[in-house]
Amino acid sequence: MIQAVIFDLDGTLLNRDASLRKFIDGQYVRLNEWVGHIPKDKYKSRFIELDCRGYVWKDKVFQQLVCEFDLIGISWTDLLQDYITQFKNSCVPFPHLIKMLEKLRSKNLILGLITNGKGQFQIDNLRALGIEKYFETILVSEWEGLKKPDPQLFKRALEQLNVSPNESIYIGDHPENDIKAAQNVGMIAIWKKDFLWKNVNADFIVDDLAEIPYIINHLMHSPFQRPSIN
Repeated sequence: MIQAVIFDLDGTLLNRDASLRKFIDGQYVRLNEWVGHIPKDKYKSRFIELDCRGYVWKDKVFQQLVCEFDLIGISWTDLLQDYITQFKNSCVPFPHLIKMLEKLRSKNLILGLITNGKGQFQIDNLRALGIEKYFETILVSEWEGLKKPDPQLFKRALEQLNVSPNESIYIGDHPENDIKAAQNVGMIAIWKKDFLWKNVNADFIVDDLAEIPYIINHLMHSPFQRPSIN
């Protein structure tokens, strides 16, 4: 019987690509005195390229931007501080986020969240989306001293929610850090489809968050058996 649903954040609940584009637009305006000599499209495209969809922390990104664009009068630490304080104001949710969480909570499911990243930064983003209140436990890699796909991070969340792996579902966008990692500890894994990857070996695949309650409703009434691979 399914008792708990645990989510990833970036790329699953938070539309990070759209959020990042919105942030860069804002930063270009806020700091135009120092970056305005660079064509906006050039600044934006290089930022996105260096960011590698969030897998490069922004200290490296801004150091490179300062060097490449020969920025004067503003340091990479100034740019980083702007990112830390302002990104939360650019958070864009995926469609149907709140409605989906409400439906799951109405089924008396326990909800949790596991995300890689900086602690307060990720909490600020959750609050900006208005969804912190939905989760019984929130594990952020910086604060936990563990990083996905480490199985101990998943086991820690399960222990805090007091549920077993076979009573739990994990939903994320990354094939290794989310899907395979969750399956390795015995959880059912739902892949929030991302154009970057194909042929992900998930138990279920969704394009839209609105699909999740229907899948979980089915699982709550029908035992799940993962096909064995010979």
